[in-house]
Order: sequence, then structure tokens, then C-alpha cells
Amino acid sequence: MQKISGHRVWLIISGIMAALMLLCVACSSTPKATDGSEAQGKDEKNAPLYYDFDDVLVPRDLKLNTKSSFVYHTSGLTAGVLVFTSKVERSSLIQFFENNMAKDNWQGVSSFKSPRTLLIFQKENRWCVINVTDHNWDTLVEIWAAPFGGQSGSGLLK
Repeated sequence: MQKISGHRVWLIISGIMAALMLLCVACSSTPKATDGSEAQGKDEKNAPLYYDFDDVLVPRDLKLNTKSSFVYHTSGLTAGVLVFTSKVERSSLIQFFENNMAKDNWQGVSSFKSPRTLLIFQKENRWCVINVTDHNWDTLVEIWAAPFGGQSGSGLLK
């Protein structure tokens, strides 16, 4: 019987852990159709999706960049950033988010519109900031979600 060195065991364990982490990231970023079932097939070809933030609807035309995204899950809390790229025009994306965030009970707080547009939304215990930026060949969309512990409607100035 051949003995395995400690270094080799460590490499094998590290490889297994890395594979498990990649699998977990892939599973956690699986989009869900708007009815809550897994998104699949041609039936829902154009239907928007929910990703890790189950109250932020995302156009299906956006492609998730898993390397730039980070989502923190714990019981009762999901926070982080989802990063997408798309060929969809910035104005169409802005209109989509302004219309659909209200359907998920988000209240628009403010917006800054330019080639880089920020849309800021609030719920009773969360903030969501959506950054839509034009690039040379595509449009970048960042969706930031964070818990909110302060008083609602307190504003930026006191």
C-alpha cells in the first residue's frame, strides 16, 4: 500500500473544497422565474427573473457576472451586489426598474440620471441601489441590496 504525503492530502482537500464552493456559487445564483419555479425552457423566454434578491426583478436579457457579484445570506437577511451586463439600452433598463420595483413594494427615494444612472429604493428594512452605466459595447447594471436600521424617511440631512 502506498502512503500519501501530507502535502498531497492537503491539495486533494483544497481541490474538493474549491469545487464545492464553485457549485454553491452556481446554485445560489440560479435565477428563478417570476412564479417562483426554476427558470427554464422557451415558455418563459422573455419573462424577467429573480436572482438572489427575491424582491428585485431583473430583465432576462441581463447576463449575471458571477465573478464580480457577491451575496451574503443569513437567516432573514440577504445583502450584497449582483453585477450584470447587457446590450439593452440604458433608458429601457431604467424604465424597467422604475416600473417593477414598485410592484415589489419598493419606494423610490431618488435618482441621478446621466450616462451613469443611480436609482435608489427603500423598503421598511432595506435599501436597494441600482447603478446603470453605459460602456462602449454594453451596459453594466449593479444591484446593491443592504439592510436598513435607521428611521424611514429621515433623509440625508439632519
